[in-house]
Amino acid sequence: MKYRPLGKLAIQVSALGFGAMRLPTLPDGAVNEPLAIEMLRYAIDHGVNYIDTAYPYHNQTSEVIVGKALRNGYREKVYLATKLNARWVETAADLDRLLDEQRAKLQVDALDFYLLHGMRRSRWDQLRALNVLDWAEKRMAEGAFEHLGFSFHDNLDLFHEIIDAYDNWALAQVQYNYMDVENQAGTAGVQYAASKGLGVVVMEPLLGGKLVSAPPQVQALWDSAPVRRSPVEWAFQWLWDQPEVSLTLSGMSTMEQVVENVAYAERAGDGHLTEAERGLVARAREVYNQLCPIPCTACEYCMPCPNGVNIPGNFRWYNSGAMYNQWAQARGRYARMAEGERASECVQCRLCEELCPQSIEISQWMPEVDEVLGQGKEYVCRTR
Repeated sequence: MKYRPLGKLAIQVSALGFGAMRLPTLPDGAVNEPLAIEMLRYAIDHGVNYIDTAYPYHNQTSEVIVGKALRNGYREKVYLATKLNARWVETAADLDRLLDEQRAKLQVDALDFYLLHGMRRSRWDQLRALNVLDWAEKRMAEGAFEHLGFSFHDNLDLFHEIIDAYDNWALAQVQYNYMDVENQAGTAGVQYAASKGLGVVVMEPLLGGKLVSAPPQVQALWDSAPVRRSPVEWAFQWLWDQPEVSLTLSGMSTMEQVVENVAYAERAGDGHLTEAERGLVARAREVYNQLCPIPCTACEYCMPCPNGVNIPGNFRWYNSGAMYNQWAQARGRYARMAEGERASECVQCRLCEELCPQSIEISQWMPEVDEVLGQGKEYVCRTR
């Protein structure tokens, strides 16, 4: 296993971290505890020393299972991180209640890292109103956890704001992969956090599994490389090539994934890709983007729709299905949209088309989106 510095802390973390959000499950949806514990311990036995979980994962059972896996001396081998989710916070008293409940679930007196979970504008403002940073300083002084961090899902401006609001952040956990270089914190955010001395913990390195199986156009690029790597390893090695990245989390669901990812991490190293290999990854990004049928940039100039349709949201799931050939996931996302926001509610008034900087013929695309995502029509690659 390769190890990397975690920001300004005198800590070396494994290039691969274990994210306990996608543990193996049984047919009824419950976690397969024996297998999950076996997987966690295999990873630790092979050098993984950072375990990440959170209050809501697996219907609030992930922390319990991680706690069981860390018995029998395994706790002493890892840095343990869990998260405070603002969804369950209404008053300042909830901050203490949740932290103490999480420590009990994990069977620990002290955590190594406690993160403010999934920071967006509303959640950040909510927790700031409760003086969460002062509260965190108090609980750290008491020994409940050693370091404070945050995980993030918003835009770069808010990312800068959060980092600049507190001098003692230990780490920032960000969604980052070779397709998300300009999304959320993006490359600029990763570099900014590192420049401020924060450790950078990457989540969603495979974009929720979308980068696991490459379409033929991308696979042809990987096959052209002198060094043969799976699509998964290309995604990981692109991250590990960057010195700003402290560690990359993987939400592993099978023992096979654990074994493979540990092997990939043994080959990790910043600056180890050649310029040609970096160019190949950039070309893969271009090819994926070329597979995107609707040139929507989510600028939201078309919003609000007078009929309530979430125009960028509908295009996001349609494009995702087309780019990564993951139509089941895209249809599931569409089904979970609020009924009035789906493409089926479009009345072709075309007011949005007058506002679209990309000149997208939205009124023509909306019936197509609903037919493919809502009615299961087979997707045919075409542009308008």
